[in-house]
Amino acid sequence: MTGQMINENQTRVTEFFFSIFPHIHDGGLLFFIPLLFIYGFIITGNLMIFIVVQLDMALHTPMYFFISVLSFLEIWYTTTTIPKMLFNLVSDQKTISLTGCLLQMYFFHSLGITEGCVLTAMAIDRYIAICNPLRYPTIMTPKLCIQLTTGSCFCGFLLVLPEIVWIATLPFCDSNQIRQIFCDFTPVLKLACTDTSLVIIVDAIHAAEILASFLVIALSYIRIIVVILGMPSAEGRHKAFSTCAAHLVVFLLFFGSVAIMYLRFSATYSVFWDTVIAVTFVILAPFLNPLIYSLRNKDMKDAIKRLFSSQKRAGGARR
Repeated sequence: MTGQMINENQTRVTEFFFSIFPHIHDGGLLFFIPLLFIYGFIITGNLMIFIVVQLDMALHTPMYFFISVLSFLEIWYTTTTIPKMLFNLVSDQKTISLTGCLLQMYFFHSLGITEGCVLTAMAIDRYIAICNPLRYPTIMTPKLCIQLTTGSCFCGFLLVLPEIVWIATLPFCDSNQIRQIFCDFTPVLKLACTDTSLVIIVDAIHAAEILASFLVIALSYIRIIVVILGMPSAEGRHKAFSTCAAHLVVFLLFFGSVAIMYLRFSATYSVFWDTVIAVTFVILAPFLNPLIYSLRNKDMKDAIKRLFSSQKRAGGARR
């Protein structure tokens, strides 16, 4: 698990060991089967949402465009971590190379920040739709939606890069045991055999990213709720709330768990609670998103039915 000698007393680490995963004979298979089912559901559910939004003209609106982008990101977001977790649950070799660890951190956090930016764009979209409905078609144009999505990707993939480059320059020696379900900044930095006080800057960057998105979304929804409560029609209030409820649930689930994990600075949790929090935003939130956006959404359910009925008709015509 270790590589070449640095000096007489230290050994350079070239791979890390995930010590938190049980061996297959100690219950690893009990976690493997439900996690495999969850991963399959995440991929299938999000892929279906993405395809349905692309094919159904009734869903060619800004709100569903952003939902399709979020679903596409969720597929890759979970793929950066869950397949490796599945391998670790059934393999005796629960290791990851230093390069692999850095790549996992980079893509996981880049995609996570991009998702946060897309959720922020969705909040802005709902704010304009409800608070300024007459100007909505002229403001939320397809061009603006693409620009917001592109900006979200640039923001996500550029903000994390300096941190990853800095961590790549650090020497890792002696211990190589990561006490987390995936490679993350804090567990990895704890293994560096040099001064990592710059982690305060890393924490501040994460805090700024999370708080900026949180404030924009929270302020948007405070204004949205005020406007909805002021509507004279009960039917209008119900319809407006229903279009925002799914996004609000995803926002609270995603940002709530992320905030608990990354806005703690010097606070420490036990390994158990660290794992529980990580499972919430790595596995649970992506698992619930397809349910929230499809099974709880009449337009999406109708579009899925239309897609399957058209497929059946096409199959019957071929026969």
